[in-house]
Amino acid sequence: MRIRTVRSAFTLIELLVVIAIIAVLIGLLLPAIGKVRDAAAQTQCKNNLRQLAIAVQNYTLESATLPCNATDGYSYGSGNPGVWSWLARILPYVEQGGLYQQLNIPSNTISGAGALVATPVKTFLCPADVTINMKPRTDSANLGGIPIGNTNYKGVCGDNWAWGDTPYNNPTFGNNGLDEGDGCFFRTDGVTGARRGPIPLAGVKDGQSLTFMIGEDVPSMNQHCGWPWFNYATGTCAIPLNSKQPSGQPYSPGDWPNVYSFRSNHPNGANFAMVDASVQFVSNDINITVYRALATVNGGETAQLP
Repeated sequence: MRIRTVRSAFTLIELLVVIAIIAVLIGLLLPAIGKVRDAAAQTQCKNNLRQLAIAVQNYTLESATLPCNATDGYSYGSGNPGVWSWLARILPYVEQGGLYQQLNIPSNTISGAGALVATPVKTFLCPADVTINMKPRTDSANLGGIPIGNTNYKGVCGDNWAWGDTPYNNPTFGNNGLDEGDGCFFRTDGVTGARRGPIPLAGVKDGQSLTFMIGEDVPSMNQHCGWPWFNYATGTCAIPLNSKQPSGQPYSPGDWPNVYSFRSNHPNGANFAMVDASVQFVSNDINITVYRALATVNGGETAQLP
């Protein structure tokens, strides 16, 4: 009588085949998982921008105008109370009223606020950027190494630019495009005698659904990113979206005449909140004339998002 034997284990070849099949399946799944992760980050980023735009709208209900940046008596030192950004001023409208009170804005100074200015604010951070896991930056110009919290979101100051020999200068603004914005925000819009001070929502004459309010930036690619500080909370659309050097390489993070603008870690473009709190994805390929026109509040253009 023949005795039938029972196999108790895989052969080495069979095991290798199973491992190979699993590896193939993982290879097929990884791109899909990456796309799902990117889509989730994109959705959360848009939600953040929408919350910020709504916060600005709510701020205007009480203050009549959009929140300003630097105010009278500002300086580039940390011991002056006139240097808070518009992001710092809307903290109570993004569920950060306690932090706002602890900071004692606008009376306190950056140096006087101590470690509080390094507080990470989740609504100011895009989940597509490693910044959300980064420590506060200490490499910011002007602040002498004081740690401050990062931001991926900055106010649009318009199509203004005029500084150094950058190819993006707009001659309309003479020699100082930093302080003569024609968008929703610019860095010294709270200073008496500025080219234009804070405006009401009704001052957006080009259409609230057709005007950029807030765009994205990447702190690791631009040292001028930080939510408490007036000079780190705005960017210009005079410089193209996700701009690079002619060689195709990114500009140095400290090359502020060429990086005081907008960029993101999302594929092929970046998100922008419009004045009406809608959020639009803007492609890197957008026509530069259209891009700049969408950044102004009262330019009289008829630009539409593609």
